[in-house]
Amino acid sequence: MKKRGIGMASIFYGTGYGNGFPDVSSAVVEIHDDGSATVLTGAADCGQGSNTVLAQIAAEELGIPIEKITLISADTDCTPDAGTTAATRQTYTSGNAVKLAAAKAKKILLDFAAGVLAVNTIDGLDIKDGYVYVKTFPQKRISVAELASHARFKGNRLIGEASFTTHSTMVDPETGQGAPYYPYAFATQIAEVEVDTETGKVEVIRIVAAHDVGRAINKIAVEGQIQGGVAQGVGWALTEEVELKNGQIQNPSFTEYLIPTALDVPEVTPVIVETYEETGPYGAKGVGEPAMLPTMPAILNAIYNAVGVRITELPATPEKILKALKEKEQKNA
Repeated sequence: MKKRGIGMASIFYGTGYGNGFPDVSSAVVEIHDDGSATVLTGAADCGQGSNTVLAQIAAEELGIPIEKITLISADTDCTPDAGTTAATRQTYTSGNAVKLAAAKAKKILLDFAAGVLAVNTIDGLDIKDGYVYVKTFPQKRISVAELASHARFKGNRLIGEASFTTHSTMVDPETGQGAPYYPYAFATQIAEVEVDTETGKVEVIRIVAAHDVGRAINKIAVEGQIQGGVAQGVGWALTEEVELKNGQIQNPSFTEYLIPTALDVPEVTPVIVETYEETGPYGAKGVGEPAMLPTMPAILNAIYNAVGVRITELPATPEKILKALKEKEQKNA
């Protein structure tokens, strides 16, 4: 007999290294005389999409098309340190560093533009679509390329360097008070499963995953992060287990250590909950690890809802579920 159940789980997760540990990212942004810009960042993109997001942040701050951005990342020969790609931190920490560096380069450009466009202060200027213009008279404008070329001819290098440090404090061991992480991400996921009571096999039918990401810089990338995190969470809940004996791994290959395949991943419905994180770049927070954390407990709660047994040791294999069902039957006999 197959029985279906629904389970839910909610989490909060602190961004960055936390607990007062130095969490710093640095970046360099330079505007060139063809109107393009180069971004140097030590942030390593290992598939999560930070290169795209950081380029978007730079383009937005500089007011030029993203096609004009060249991003060089994780090159120890030329890029500044941006810390590790871990702890759900690169969009927030390196994103802030890139935004600050771009703002510095932009200010140098606008200072030069103020003289060319005959305005008293750069507060009266802005940049959009590759043009610097007077806010009160937008028709009065000049291209970033032309301005940058003039600036370079006069010996001005349009370059900004900046670092951003995440603010956290160690927890007081006496009072338990402090701000060990900042900011926090929040998420809730709902899982629907089907449990075969004869074999113990669990099939995850679908997952609805709602995540507070601050402002989504790139919604497609955020959805991809959520979907990938759910896939990992399914493996965490149902199949993945490192088997050790005398300190040696007994299942060292993917033949024995089972991760979900494309056929095992359920229907995933990402729900992006946009808030505005005041300390984040354009209001953004991270979504790395939080994407997988609620999946496992949501699945285990759904199993309980379906067949009335609690699995308290991961993964929830068919053997463990059959054992729990047998013990439940004996207890009720």
